[in-house]
Amino acid sequence: MPPNRAVKNNFSISKNRITKAYLIAITLTIIGALFSLSTGSVYVKPANILAIVLKQIPIMDSGISKVWSSTDESIILYIRLPRLILAFLVGAELSAAGVIYQGIFRNPMADPYIIGASSGASLGAAIAIVFFSGMTIFGMGLTPLFAFADALLTIVIVYGISKIAGRTYTFTLLLAGIAISSFISAFVSFLMYFSDEKLHQIYSWVLGSFSSQGWNEVFLNLPYGICGIALGYLNLRALNILQLGENTAFFTGVDTEHIKRVCLGAASLLTAAAVAVSGVIGFVGLVIPHITRIIIGPDHRSLYPLSAIIGGLYLMLADTVARVILSPTEVPVGIITALLGGPFFLFLLFGKKNRNYIM
Repeated sequence: MPPNRAVKNNFSISKNRITKAYLIAITLTIIGALFSLSTGSVYVKPANILAIVLKQIPIMDSGISKVWSSTDESIILYIRLPRLILAFLVGAELSAAGVIYQGIFRNPMADPYIIGASSGASLGAAIAIVFFSGMTIFGMGLTPLFAFADALLTIVIVYGISKIAGRTYTFTLLLAGIAISSFISAFVSFLMYFSDEKLHQIYSWVLGSFSSQGWNEVFLNLPYGICGIALGYLNLRALNILQLGENTAFFTGVDTEHIKRVCLGAASLLTAAAVAVSGVIGFVGLVIPHITRIIIGPDHRSLYPLSAIIGGLYLMLADTVARVILSPTEVPVGIITALLGGPFFLFLLFGKKNRNYIM
């Protein structure tokens, strides 16, 4: 059977089912957004939320009468809305990166932090918190900037180390990622040990949180997220063919080295952008692609965008739980995703242990 036909048969699934999945995911995202924006120490009616948001659009400003308080407007526009958008973006980026990494490694256990992005970002954040606390560039703290730069730098180093005779093998890439991550984690622990007054701040960042994030972080994250998502989307067909094996993909005319470089670059950019503004949030990029694959199958052309939507919805709701579960105290969202994602992943793992898992 020709490779292209094999790919088509392996990835075939009802278009009607895929359409329903998208419609349900989008509908739940809208409902979840209204629920998240209305929930908190101050309750805001969903109708008022819609009016507040729509009133910011110039052409609709004159047609909406103000029936809400200035306090409600400030809470929605300057606290909850940017935080919700950022949580959705980070969830979408981690899920999309997870799909790409699992496709490249052809391993459903792969996640966005597999080649050292989280450890690199943690080191960058720790350095900024310990040595440059209080300093800003264009009104923005240095922590997300250092985290983003160090995450990308770590990935570049891991990729460079893993190259053998001009080629990159997934096995050596994985081993290099583990080795560099362990090495960097030792430096992070060293900084935490000798920075008692900053320990809580570093620890909170490592656990993952959106508690102090606003529009600056949204605008920092958005361009990199868009570029990463678009870059991954343009290579989904090649990623499908790559699931047949690198040799088969090569003989169908796919430049496997180029595809791996581009896809790794896209996934790494997404991961770095997400970790820079949220800290380390686990299980999103590991579990959400699993759930989506169960719903609509392994075709990356459908799996990739739907995983991004579901991942955004999931992290948006997880952050809402983190805000209100122990109000007025806030729980780091990374703890919530670990509590929810860990047991679910174990369920998936043991449910598949006696069967072959086909990507």
